[in-house]
Amino acid sequence: MIIGLVVVLVLCPCLGLAGWAVYQAAEDDDPSPGPSVSASASTEPTAEPSPDESSAEPSPTEDDDDYAKGDCVVNDGTDEDAELRKVPCGPNTYEVLLRLPATTDADQCKTRAPRSTAHYVHDNSVDLFDYVLCLRKR
Repeated sequence: MIIGLVVVLVLCPCLGLAGWAVYQAAEDDDPSPGPSVSASASTEPTAEPSPDESSAEPSPTEDDDDYAKGDCVVNDGTDEDAELRKVPCGPNTYEVLLRLPATTDADQCKTRAPRSTAHYVHDNSVDLFDYVLCLRKR
């Protein structure tokens, strides 16, 4: 009976996290097909967005680690060590086109968000909390 209780206590949080990841993936998918991209317009996305933030102010009410489709960000760090910050959308910001949960495969941005011009990879020690942001320069 104790072994059964331990199994239930371990499986419930795991199943809850897996369900949440599937829900987030389904919520982030864009049901409408994106425009086709010609080979000449397609370039390898940069590793991180540029740190230019001249007209953007941070939004104090939002959680900075919870990026969703439609959010805008700027990079306060470097290309090698990005520190993204949510800001109101405007010139010289990056719009989040798609959030890909539980992955670090940035190549998915090419097919799932063809309008993206950059990407951000968050690699957590727990793979379930990894994500990729497909970004477009505004």
